[in-house]
Amino acid sequence: MDLQEKIRTLPTSAGCYLYKNAEGEVIYVGKAKNLRSRVRSYFLAAAQANAKTGSLMREAVDLEYILVANEQEALALENNLIKQRKPRFNILLRDDKTYPYIKLTLADRHPKVFVTRRLRKDGSAYFGPYFPGSLATRLVDLIHRSFLIPSCKVDLNRYHPRACLQYYIKRCLGPCVQGFVQPEDYAQAVRDVQLFLEGKAGELEASLTQRMEKAAENMQFELAAKLRDHLLTLHQTQFRQRIASTDDENADVFGFHCENGMLALNLFHMRAGKIVDRREMFWEELPEMALTETLSAADALPDPSIEPGPSIKPDPGIEPDLSIEPEPDSEQKDDPHPAPHDGPQPPTFSAAAFLSALLKQLYLDQTYVPKSIYVPVDFPDRLLLAEALRQRIGHKIEITAPQRGEKRSLVDLACQNAKQSFDQRFRVLQPNIQAIQEALQDALFLPEPPQRIECFDISHIQGAETVASMVVWEKGTMKNSSYRKFQVKTVSGVDDFASMREVVHRRYSRLQQEGKPMPSLVLIDGGLGQLHAAASALEQLGLVTQPLASIAKREEILYVYGQEDEPIVLERRSPVLHLIQRIRDESHRFAVAYHRKRRQMRDRASELDQIPGVGAITRQRLLEHFGSVQALQQTVQRDPDSLTAVVNKPTAEKIRRFFSQQETDSPSGLVNITTG
Repeated sequence: MDLQEKIRTLPTSAGCYLYKNAEGEVIYVGKAKNLRSRVRSYFLAAAQANAKTGSLMREAVDLEYILVANEQEALALENNLIKQRKPRFNILLRDDKTYPYIKLTLADRHPKVFVTRRLRKDGSAYFGPYFPGSLATRLVDLIHRSFLIPSCKVDLNRYHPRACLQYYIKRCLGPCVQGFVQPEDYAQAVRDVQLFLEGKAGELEASLTQRMEKAAENMQFELAAKLRDHLLTLHQTQFRQRIASTDDENADVFGFHCENGMLALNLFHMRAGKIVDRREMFWEELPEMALTETLSAADALPDPSIEPGPSIKPDPGIEPDLSIEPEPDSEQKDDPHPAPHDGPQPPTFSAAAFLSALLKQLYLDQTYVPKSIYVPVDFPDRLLLAEALRQRIGHKIEITAPQRGEKRSLVDLACQNAKQSFDQRFRVLQPNIQAIQEALQDALFLPEPPQRIECFDISHIQGAETVASMVVWEKGTMKNSSYRKFQVKTVSGVDDFASMREVVHRRYSRLQQEGKPMPSLVLIDGGLGQLHAAASALEQLGLVTQPLASIAKREEILYVYGQEDEPIVLERRSPVLHLIQRIRDESHRFAVAYHRKRRQMRDRASELDQIPGVGAITRQRLLEHFGSVQALQQTVQRDPDSLTAVVNKPTAEKIRRFFSQQETDSPSGLVNITTG
């Protein structure tokens, strides 16, 4: 059954449709209230005049569909299918960054606290999101110092023979060692942290005050002083949970700038009437993604809440392509005098299709959505999306495209900032070092902007001459004087993990002995295996809080130790990714160069092993004195007696006879050096 015949058999109910190419790959996912009407509209001449729709239909050879009960279910299913299949004709949220949450693992015997960007149904309590992203890291650090709840990777479901450094510097209660803390005391600390994160300052203050007074009465003055410090911390932070705000001025404001097929978007987070953070997103292949959706009249929902009035006049600095592009209608009448056209028209950016796809991917999976969302232009699914979010979140969500007044001014401000972001990203491609450091801090959950990064790489050929390199990036430049080379001594054969464990242990045990500071970040060239090997070496040294990450080859995926199940994928133009790749490539170059040198030394030395009476010590003395086998041979040819400065006369004679035989066997008169 060909595609057109299959379309005639489509039902008229709501659902999602998936176009496939000849290889069976899903290339486009859409939703419809009437599947047959929507899919049929793609074959209209007016629809295929659009370059992107025409390109889609030329590639599509098959169609699948999924029926659902209503259009709201279709909306949610479409969002899930797009994120799972990543069809190239859909608008994809490439920068799928979410703001961090704080995770309290209440399901564990001894709960821990983490920063995470992914919510799971695992029995843990999640708090957030936090604006800006570094706020979550600062709060977790405060919890470590004040409430002594850890976030290490140590298995707390069993006891260990000794505690790590964090216990001895009084940043952990030590639940990993039996007897260090009573279960009820640890449970009380966890309850305090939970109240702290929930923003229940009054309840927490009352509990701390009562326990402090009771401890003082029982003459437990050390405990009373600790509870007093908790109270001081609570008063100083003046913590307020942002998501619990009931202020009507909680809003997200969108603005974008599109030019030459590239787009920059700014999202302002307003909380309690103040802009608390700004998020930037970029698309570099917009023509491939901004496919104008083909809408039927049944699916194009009018919005009675928008008052009729003059069209939006964007700011002079804003790209004027903000109007809603006319979209093909499945029920449009045949015009007796159609306007002539000369084939497919050049692709144009559809703000309506873009915003519709973007907002669905941003909000349908989130646990928190502000009450108001302001966008530059209206789009057909706006009311449907607002209703779906209302049912999911539990309160009214208002999505509007303001045309005048203060709200429109906010949208214009976001558009102006998007224009600046566009210029910085696509016209000025290299931001300053401070901006990159801050972006790297946010991307990898570092406690502070990194000042020094040390990167490790392993090099060998089938386990032979295994070596390692360490390169250093410091304050914006590669610091060659701090580079280090390592010969792997305890590992035989091919075992990159054991080699990485040895090298990292040697490096940082020496730093500890010399009393030198640790780097801001340890970067590993490799995947999860190398990352965990390096982490085990650091744990043996008690360095359980050292920031550690790895970058996997080919995929260019970043793994942060402690959050391996949430790999970080940065866009290919990201300055942060460019910096990490630069450091990784330098480490690889340095390791390969050292490995090549070791291999050459091995191969050259192997020629001398063939001489009777020349052992390892004599061979080493000859190479150190003459520099190479070739220099030794040339010296013997010129002055055979010069060998007696290094070896005795019988050995010198053996060496002279060996090279004479080599000259006879080799027409060039040079030693044949075989490289591995």
